[in-house]
Amino acid sequence: MAVSPLSMPENPFDFRAPPPSPIASGRCSFFANDEVLSEFLENSPRVPDLVLPDKVFPKHKFIENPPKIDFQDLGSMGSEALPKIMDSVATIGCFQVVNYGIPGESIRSALSAAAGIFQLPPEKRAAVTRSPENLYGFEEIHEEDEGEEFVWCKAKSLESAMEGIWPVGYSNFSEKMETLVSEIEKVAEKILIVFRESYPQNQVMKGQDAMGSACYVYKHGGNVAGDKWYDVIKMLIRGIDYSHALCLHICDGSSEFHVYSKKGWVSFHPDDHALVVTVGDEIQALSGGELKHVIGRPIHKGEKEEMISMAMLYSASTTTENRRAESEKEKTISLTQQAIAAMVLTLVYHVLIFVYSKF
Repeated sequence: MAVSPLSMPENPFDFRAPPPSPIASGRCSFFANDEVLSEFLENSPRVPDLVLPDKVFPKHKFIENPPKIDFQDLGSMGSEALPKIMDSVATIGCFQVVNYGIPGESIRSALSAAAGIFQLPPEKRAAVTRSPENLYGFEEIHEEDEGEEFVWCKAKSLESAMEGIWPVGYSNFSEKMETLVSEIEKVAEKILIVFRESYPQNQVMKGQDAMGSACYVYKHGGNVAGDKWYDVIKMLIRGIDYSHALCLHICDGSSEFHVYSKKGWVSFHPDDHALVVTVGDEIQALSGGELKHVIGRPIHKGEKEEMISMAMLYSASTTTENRRAESEKEKTISLTQQAIAAMVLTLVYHVLIFVYSKF
C-alpha cells in the first residue's frame, strides 16, 4: 500500500520542544523553611537603611576630666602623681599637666603670631603645601574642612620657602615658636623620664625626628560645631605623620578635647591653662604595646571668633640629640680657655729657657 506524500512530514527528525509551562502558584517549595525564603525574596529588592558610623565606630563617650598632674611633682618617683599618670594613660591615653613653668606671655605671643599664617592667600600657600615628601607646611583645604592646619618645624627648607612668601611675618613667628618649643621640650623631656623609669626593661624607642620637634598649628573656624563623624574619620585615617613619643597640646579656651584611638572615642572639658599630654607610637613601643598610641584634638564650639591651638610632637631622638649636643658642648674648649692655656704654655716655655741658659 503506497503512503501518500501528504501524510509524511518533510523532516521526520525535526522535533521542537514544547513551550515552557507556567509555574503554578501552589507548587510546593524544595526548601525546608519556606517562610524564611519568602521573607528574603520580599525584602531583597529594598535598599536597607544603613547607619554606618554607629556600626563601624564605638559610640562617643563623655568622661570626667583626666587627672591634673603638678609638673613639680614629677621629679620624685614616690609621688602620688605617677600612678595617676600611668592609670590615665592606660585608660584613655592622656593626662593633664599644670604648673609647668612656661610663661603665659610666651604662649600668647606664639598663638598671636600664628594667626597671621592663615591670612596668606591660597596662591602663596601652594608653594608650601604638605606632601608625602614634605611633612611640613599647609594642609590642603577641602570643602568639608571647617578649620585650617599648618605644620611647623626647624627645617631650613621650610624657613627658606616661607620667607619667600611671608618674609617679615614668618621671621617673627618662627622666632617666637623656637622660644616656646624650647620651653615645651624641657617639660616633655622630664615627662619622658617617667615612662623610661616605668619600663626600664625596654629603653629602645624608634624615632624618625630628622628635623627636631614638630608643631601642628590649628585654626578653628568661628561659631562652628562641626561634623563629628567627618572629624573622627579624618583623624583616624590621617593620624599624625611624625613618629613621636609625646604630644603636648596647648588648647586654652577649647570647649572640649577629643581623644581618638582604636578602642573608641572619648571627650572631656580640659582645664584652663593646662597642657594635655597624649602618648605616641614610641611610647607604645617602649611599653611593649601595653600603652596605646592615641590622637588628640581640641574642639571649639560656639565661638564667634577664630581660635588657634597647637600640638607639639616630642620624639625620643630629640632627647638623644640634645644630650649629644650638650656632651659636645662640654667637650669643646672655649676661646678664652684656649687663650689662657696659650699664655700659660708660653710663660712655662720662657721659664724653661731661662733656667736652661743659667745652668
